[in-house]
Amino acid sequence: MNVGDRVRLMSGREEGIVTRILDNNIVEVAIDNDFTIPVARREVVVIAPEEAKFLKKDDSAIQPSKRTEPVAPVLAAQGIYLALVHQSEELLAVTVVNNTDYDVLFTSGEDRENKYRGLQNDKLSPKSTRVITHYHLKDFEKWPSLLVQFIQHRNGSPTLFEPVTKRIQFRANSFYKSKRTAPVLNKEAYLFQLDQKPTAVNTDKIAEQLIEATARHESFKLQAPEHEIDLHIEKLIEDHSGMSNSAILKLQMEKFQDALDRAMAANMHEIVFIHGAGNGVLRKEIQKALSRTPGIKYFEDAKKEKFGYGATLVKLK
Repeated sequence: MNVGDRVRLMSGREEGIVTRILDNNIVEVAIDNDFTIPVARREVVVIAPEEAKFLKKDDSAIQPSKRTEPVAPVLAAQGIYLALVHQSEELLAVTVVNNTDYDVLFTSGEDRENKYRGLQNDKLSPKSTRVITHYHLKDFEKWPSLLVQFIQHRNGSPTLFEPVTKRIQFRANSFYKSKRTAPVLNKEAYLFQLDQKPTAVNTDKIAEQLIEATARHESFKLQAPEHEIDLHIEKLIEDHSGMSNSAILKLQMEKFQDALDRAMAANMHEIVFIHGAGNGVLRKEIQKALSRTPGIKYFEDAKKEKFGYGATLVKLK
């Protein structure tokens, strides 16, 4: 069972279209293409294409013929599109269309109030389509932005293309003017082109950037910290008379974290942080940070005969 399948509820005669698969046992079904309900998978059965075709033919025999409008021209000969195709007067199937000679690897998702939710991902072969979700026209003002990321590929192709990210924000003044005949589908749809002319990757430029990055990396030499780091504020900054207690603690913790990071990167076996006895706030914050840091073998009070209770020894793995 997939998104877009037409199904019948086993508990009644209602039919609908699967608009979302909520989890392994629940699907969302648009009943009469008007309202959606969650239904257990075991309570619905997919209508076979042959049955749907037969019913459609049977309905046409009793329904009066309708005047058909001339078909709009196809927007472009080739390209990658987002097509919103009417399933009914109200329900639209949002479909990714690959009308190119390349395979298209894509992911899609919704952005509602800066919260992203993934929808579908797939590999579309040339001249193929994939339904990613369904929307109701009556909820147009509540539609999210749609984001589609894709890259084109073809075995044996001499060209490497850049990945593309496209955001579609639906606005009424442009949406209803976008109606065209969707390529591949050959159906009237609200059509949005996702690709422009594919941008080829300059492999020579990438090689140059890698060489530059390697040179910068080789020229960088990590400076290991001293074995003992004194975090008393007067050792870190000359004039601290105007600093609040929270600002002082922030500066001390930044110095501690920098020294710890460099000690671990330099494969030091141990390091001592001198924090003083005082009210114990800095000692507590340091040990709290150490308890959350991977790569620490253990930590304890440093030599009491030298530091009293004012320093912490950290053993590194």
